[in-house]
Amino acid sequence: QVQVVESGGALVQSGGSLRLSCAASGSFFGALHMGWYRQAPGKQRELAATITSGGSTNIADSVKGRFTISRDNAKNTMYLQMNSLKPEDTAVYYCNVVLVSAPGALPRTYWGQGTQVTVSS
Repeated sequence: QVQVVESGGALVQSGGSLRLSCAASGSFFGALHMGWYRQAPGKQRELAATITSGGSTNIADSVKGRFTISRDNAKNTMYLQMNSLKPEDTAVYYCNVVLVSAPGALPRTYWGQGTQVTVSS
């Protein structure tokens, strides 16, 4: 059984900062790609940032320069540091993790339940 749990969402004022965490736990060998996606009310889910097991990152243009993604492979945990938050960053933020159960096994994708980030103007 694999669990993916996000935390850190909150209500914050425009210009403020938040740090989201995502922890993967359970029975698996390792985490490959990890990423943060977000979904605002009435909009489709969109990519915010991703990070590979080697630390290479991909940041959406809309958050580039304000958001930083990182991970701790030993803890199977990923973080999203969000600075200079804007009201348009308001969304449910979801953690996406690609895991393998054993060396050479096919990867599987897991989603967390989401954490709400609300930025007031």
